[in-house]
Amino acid sequence: MTRAPANLLAVRTLVLTHLDNAPGPDDLEPAEVGIVGDPAHRGGYHCGSDRVVTNDYSVVESPRDRAGLTLDAAALDVGGFEVRSGGRTHTLRSFSLWCVGQCVANAADTRDIREIIYSPDGTAVRRWDRLGKRSSGDSSHRWHTHFSFFRDAIKAGRDQRPLFRRYLSSIGLLEDNDMTPEEHAWLATIHRNLTVLDGRNPVGQIYTRMAMGEDATVPNFVSAHPTLRSLGAQVSALQTALTALSGRDFTDEPAIIQGVLAGLTPEKIAAAIPPTLAKQVADELARRLVA
Repeated sequence: MTRAPANLLAVRTLVLTHLDNAPGPDDLEPAEVGIVGDPAHRGGYHCGSDRVVTNDYSVVESPRDRAGLTLDAAALDVGGFEVRSGGRTHTLRSFSLWCVGQCVANAADTRDIREIIYSPDGTAVRRWDRLGKRSSGDSSHRWHTHFSFFRDAIKAGRDQRPLFRRYLSSIGLLEDNDMTPEEHAWLATIHRNLTVLDGRNPVGQIYTRMAMGEDATVPNFVSAHPTLRSLGAQVSALQTALTALSGRDFTDEPAIIQGVLAGLTPEKIAAAIPPTLAKQVADELARRLVA
């Protein structure tokens, strides 16, 4: 018997938790979120291996589906809603367009989605198909949006909530960040590596002592390499020296004059003096010689 897998039940619980009884004129009801097709349903992602048909597109068009076929259904239907959050109204149409946009952008948390059948305006029916094989759907998708998941992802039990969690966060109904699963993994790796150097971590304490030059157990040990402590002392000494130098006058005018005069001959001095000034200088020299 076709069954509802745990990972899609988790998605169903997530959207109902935040969209059922949400503020607005029309919240999402439990009967509007389905996984397994009704008993008469045959073929397609709402069916498991006991209900697929010959050449069923949900099996034969992708090796991911052929490899993942089990009794589990691999689809989720979400019905109409109109809720208020963050000063805006959010509907099934805006939700569908947001999800399709994420798929078109190939966001990491959409890569297990095979297709989305939806209506952008309540009249036309569109289908986003990762395999590019179809572009439309039947008229029932005017009032509900269909998500198909590759069967191997369902079989593997891979968590399908991140995309829907991001949507709920983006409209303000869920306090969460907007990171993809890959970004969560990167953050965890960065945190793990940084905490190795944390002073509360034994390894981090060793690195701290080494950096300070305090890792030796021998009395009066002097590190052969610069340490934070020795570098700090050098920086302090340099600052003191610069402060002292900044208050000094480095201009030695007498020395400058002596240097200039040492390079001049009497002829050059005479040539550089204007005639009027030269007479005044000659008169002054004569006066001094007489005196």
